[in-house]
Amino acid sequence: MLLDTVEHETGPDPQWCVLWLHGLGADGNDFAPIVPELVRREWPALRFVFPHAPVRAVTINGGARMRAWYDIRDFDLANRADLEGVDESVAQTNALIEREAARGIPPQRLLLAGFSQGGAITLAAGLARAQPLAGLIALSTYLPMPLALAQQRLQPQAASQPLFMAHGAFDPVVPPAAGEAAMQAMRGFGFDAQWRRYPMQHQVCAEEIGDLADWMGARLEAG
Repeated sequence: MLLDTVEHETGPDPQWCVLWLHGLGADGNDFAPIVPELVRREWPALRFVFPHAPVRAVTINGGARMRAWYDIRDFDLANRADLEGVDESVAQTNALIEREAARGIPPQRLLLAGFSQGGAITLAAGLARAQPLAGLIALSTYLPMPLALAQQRLQPQAASQPLFMAHGAFDPVVPPAAGEAAMQAMRGFGFDAQWRRYPMQHQVCAEEIGDLADWMGARLEAG
């Protein structure tokens, strides 16, 4: 079954889509308010799709049930992600990408974005894309699998997808070093990964939104 989503269209008959995955414990409403701050007047009409992650038990939170893209089993990043849950969420993300294609927006006009846990799914899904997307946006996140496994999942055309990554220098949830390691890994796989670091914690800031808008504008123009 397709995930439930929150949608916002910036104009009639959108020809582009931004599929945005929220962080742990949030839902699809979390980043909906960013749309008017991010979108620029000269852009074509966009459909923003904000899915709700499934509700599941999260080990590090005492087994409490909340919206999560995968279980977090350990505070240690090397053992943090439940890879079965990662794969399930990648499949659900791909199903939403296919739905957009059926609605008239092909993958080459779709940007996949995610924050924190959602950003981890963005990286995992991006690596495995045989049909490239218009771009990937991974904010305050990390690579949710060992490098060797990521290399195994890498598809030949995947590295053609432009990648924007950003992180807070004082992030207490996902250490900045983890974000930088993910960026270096993606560059090692051949991705053109733009990297930004901001004086903030586990959040987004106005400067980051402005830089992301510049990057998105270039993707829209190239498309």
